This record gives sequence, structure tokens and C-alpha cells, in this order.
Amino acid sequence: MKKRLIILSIVLAIVATLVAIRLPHFINDKTEPLLDEPDVDIDIVEPSNNGRDIIEHEHIHVHDELHEQHNNESDVETARPVSTDSITATEWVSNVSVGWNLGNTFDAHENRRSPEMTVREMETRWMRHVTTPENFAALREAGFNAVRFPVTWYKATDENYNIRTDWMARIVEVVNYILENDMQVILNTHHEEEIFQLLDDQMDETKNALAIIWEQIAKAFIDYDERLAFEGLGEPRTPGSEAQWRGGTEEERNNLNILNQLFVDTVRETGGNNAQRVLIVPTYAASGAEVAQRGLVVPTDSVNDKLAVSLHVYTPWEFALRTSNEGTWSQWNSSNSRYTLPITEPMDLAYELFVSNGIPVVMGEMGAINRDNTDARAAWAKFYVSYARSKGIACFWWDNYRSGVVEQLEWGWTQPFGLFDRVNNKFFHPEIVDALMETVVRD
Repeated sequence: MKKRLIILSIVLAIVATLVAIRLPHFINDKTEPLLDEPDVDIDIVEPSNNGRDIIEHEHIHVHDELHEQHNNESDVETARPVSTDSITATEWVSNVSVGWNLGNTFDAHENRRSPEMTVREMETRWMRHVTTPENFAALREAGFNAVRFPVTWYKATDENYNIRTDWMARIVEVVNYILENDMQVILNTHHEEEIFQLLDDQMDETKNALAIIWEQIAKAFIDYDERLAFEGLGEPRTPGSEAQWRGGTEEERNNLNILNQLFVDTVRETGGNNAQRVLIVPTYAASGAEVAQRGLVVPTDSVNDKLAVSLHVYTPWEFALRTSNEGTWSQWNSSNSRYTLPITEPMDLAYELFVSNGIPVVMGEMGAINRDNTDARAAWAKFYVSYARSKGIACFWWDNYRSGVVEQLEWGWTQPFGLFDRVNNKFFHPEIVDALMETVVRD
């Protein structure tokens, strides 16, 4: 009996040792569930174009499908290494039927570095769904042939702006998902106001950060083909400033022009297909306001016909974006200039300043929130995208994965732009998708 107890004690000691050695692996597993509770409220601060920051709130089940996290860039297959010199920026933009934004996903942020968070936690921080290849297959089948891929990089950098290898590998993986469905991609930097700042006394560090981050992104995709375009900044602005959604100040606009030029130079210097890649630069806050558009100086480039301009125009504001019960419009009338001029005027100016001079324009974000007015939103979408197309402007719907109707909760107003149900690969509002696709010119 004593001998059996001794043997049992030895076995237990060995098991305990093995568990102690193995335990850290389980604690740091990249694919562990984000949270133990399936229903967790998230407060999201998402910028709006009405001059205020509006807090968004999400209450979505964590998707139970886990994906493999690559921790080494060499493990990730790249797109076919076809030259990028065979397409102009104008051709790239004109090839877009209708675009879609992978919003509130890889651009989820907390205005700080997050070294303690796994890649999966950063991806699902706001929207509780892991991005899958099936998402893009469903979008492509519906007629969307381009994806704008907003990414916040600062949260995954160290104090020297070195991007985490596992974060970069996941971005490469998702870009591959999109390209495998033969869709065009715009990859950008998004919500980077903590490091890309526009005041004179902030510019030295801003230029340093932008050059380091964009050199890394460009090198990671150096062999990718012409379907991939880079957008230097998302909505560059000074948050909380009086003119952040009205075109900024002369100081800020001038400094943005410096950063746009630095972005172009940095990407071109990496060589490979980046020497010819289509590059996109925004106005201040990507605003369609006249002062913002006229204040943009298109960068000089080492190659011809490879630059485009990005705008975000959510208009009429009372219909498309305003979140309150007062002064909003739920109806749409394409015969009334009160409804149409807020759309046509900034597009006409963009055509005059850029498109007519060989610089195509991408409406990187557009959309109208849900006021339980699907038919009106569909009519608005058809008018908006049709008019943009007539001016040589390609449109990308902003999809923040929020369904439901705009409402006021105890913490603020919701902004339901969501069209696509990423869990079931269906559409919340197929009538709007149909209206968008009616604008596509068929050969």
C-alpha cells in the first residue's frame, strides 16, 4: 500500500509539472474566446460629420468561429505578383462598381497602444465578429467589387512605431481574402489622431511616425498587384477643434499637404510594385467642404496618373447622418433641390478641381442611417451613387455593422449604417443593395 502511494505521488508531481509548463500557452492563446460572457456591452466613440463625437454602443454575440492567427509574415501567402504599371488611377476608380467599408472592425481603437490585447481582441473589440473569406464572397456575389479596409495601426505599435508582426500578418490575411474574391482593395491608416497630428509644433513627430508606419505597410505589400491601393490617412483632423468638420484651419491644411506628400514619397521609395501603385490622399477630415477641397494640394509624384483624392460626404446631413428627433428628414425627394444640392454641389466641385484635371475621386465613405425609411434610403442611394458616377466618382458605403433604427439610449444616439449581416452573410436591407447595383453600368 505504501509503495502504491509513493508511485501515485510521483505521477501527480509529474502531471503538476507538465501543467505548470503548459499553462502559459493557454493563457496567451491567440484564438481564445474574447470574453467569457457572450453578451457584453461596448461603448464606442465613432466620429460623425456633424461637428460632435457621438458615442456608439453595440450588443452583439461573439461569433463562435475561431480563425488561425499567423504569427510570422512568412507564413502568409501574398497575392499574385503582377506589375502595377498597367492601370491608371482613373481606370482603377472607374473599375469600381460599388464599394463597401469593413467598418468598426480593424479600426476599433481606444486612443492608446494595446500591447496586452491579442489580435482577435483588437479585431472584435467593437463588432463581435471575426472577419471571414465567406464575408467577401457574399459581398462579391451581391455586386460589390471593391472594399475599403480601414485599419488602426497605432494600437499595435511599440514606442518606436514598429508594427506587431501578428497584427500585420492578420491584415495581410484579410487583404488576401478580398483579393481571392477578385475585388479591389483600399488599405489605409484610420483613427490615428494620436500620432498623426496637424499643428505646427506637432509635425516633427508626426512626420517621423507616418514615414515609419507607411514604410512597413508598403514593404509588407510590395509585390501585391494593381488591385490594391493605399490611402495615406483616413479623416486627418484635430479632434475637438472648432473647424474639425468644416475644413480645418490654414495651418492644418498646409500641414496635411506636407503629410500627403510624405506618404507618396515614402511608398514610392520602397520600390517594387509600390513604385507604380495607385495612392489616395484625403482633404482635411476627408471633408467635401469647399475650403477643404480648395485647400488640398495634390502631391507631386514620380509617376504619372497614379494619384486619387478621397472625400467623405454624408449629405443631406438631416437625412443621412443627423442623430436626433428634431430637424431630421426621413423622406427623400430627388425633384427638390433642398434634398439634392447638398449632394451635387460638393461633387461638382470635386469634378472641377480634380476629376476634370485627371485626378479621380473616391467617395471613401457615404451612407444614410436607418430611420425606418428603407424605401427613402434606397431612392437616396440610387440618386447619390448615380450622380457620383456621372462625375467620375466611385462610392464606398460606410458599414459599421449596426442594424436597427436610430435611437437615443442613455449614453447617446446610435448610428445604424449597417447593410451587411456578417454572421449570416446576408443583407439587412436588400432593397438598398438593389438600388446601389441599379447604378452600375453594364457592358
